[in-house]
Amino acid sequence: MSLFTRKPLAPLEYTKRLWLRSWIAAVTLFLYAPLLVLFVFSFNDSKANVVWRGFTFKYYAKLFKNDGLMSALGNSLTIAFLATVVSLVLGALAAVMLWRFRFPAKAGVEGVMALPIVVPEICMGVAMLVFFAAIEWPTDLPWPLNLSAITIAHITFCFPFVTMVVRARLANFNREEEEAAKDLGANEWQAFRDVLLPHMKPGLIAGALLAFTLSLDDFVITFFTSGPNTTTFPVKVYSMVRFSVTPEVNAVSTLLILLTIILTTVALKLQNIAGDAGAHK
Repeated sequence: MSLFTRKPLAPLEYTKRLWLRSWIAAVTLFLYAPLLVLFVFSFNDSKANVVWRGFTFKYYAKLFKNDGLMSALGNSLTIAFLATVVSLVLGALAAVMLWRFRFPAKAGVEGVMALPIVVPEICMGVAMLVFFAAIEWPTDLPWPLNLSAITIAHITFCFPFVTMVVRARLANFNREEEEAAKDLGANEWQAFRDVLLPHMKPGLIAGALLAFTLSLDDFVITFFTSGPNTTTFPVKVYSMVRFSVTPEVNAVSTLLILLTIILTTVALKLQNIAGDAGAHK
């Protein structure tokens, strides 16, 4: 009977099967085909953008001469940078507070901080619109102060994500390391700077990248909080694709994807370096 008994396969051994590899390849192609089409048609020598007419770089050249599109891209990058910096500080402080301290209504505070994550974006957008209208937030401020309403809205929904990521990193921190540093004469600030902060670095990098990408590609909340002179890149692209998707839009979208890939690669590299440095301490 032992001759006809089949030995069960280990989970990783299934990846050696041709049918599974083919299925994974098909799913990957299905998921990334739209990005590939976007990249290819950004070089299409046709305004229609549905039929291939030849290879050209002219739409990349026209891209940098489109003042409206470049201004919107600059606004998006500025908002994303400011929102990331502030969200990183607030999120890290909130994560440390919720991880270290016990206080009354802590569960309620955690629930309130999670609201921007679970509440639909359309509700957040309407709430921000009503809030800024109620306090009569000025809309005629000079750049970059005219982006303040959008930046505040982005910080509101970005920093809870940073808190979530950093707190997950703190969950596996050995508190005895901090106590040992204090026993050796370190004060609270020195223990935080030399022991806790290096452990938090991978989480801080991941949280910053998450906040930046969330802010950069947000459309719904930005649509409700933007003014006539504060158009961001997603809102500008939306206004353009209502008429047609031109290779110019494909070109700037491709550049934005490349920027995201570069930032992700750098962030992952820094995260690995920070993790290795913390492991060797």
